[in-house]
Amino acid sequence: MTRAERGQATIELLATAPLVLLVGLVVAQVMAVGYSSVLAGNAAEAGALALAGGGDARAAARASLPGWSRAHGRVAVKGGEVTVRLRPPTLLRSLPRRLEITAAAEVEAP
Repeated sequence: MTRAERGQATIELLATAPLVLLVGLVVAQVMAVGYSSVLAGNAAEAGALALAGGGDARAAARASLPGWSRAHGRVAVKGGEVTVRLRPPTLLRSLPRRLEITAAAEVEAP
């Protein structure tokens, strides 16, 4: 190993560290959006099932959401359709509005 090559691995690691961190953050954000999509779909289905049984669809949909997502979710009931809008957790303040997830479930209203 020549004198000029010493420390090259350290420099390369330091140069790629921001890229690795950025990729990790993007992957985490995609996972948060996917998880929020599953939660919104489950909440819409729970609300529709409650509506079909003559219960309170809004309350059932909200009850099926975990604590953190209740504050970021909105439930709408129109006819036999229950729509849940959910904002996933993000690191940037400008992203939640752009990443809002919408899920709907429909039943024949009693």
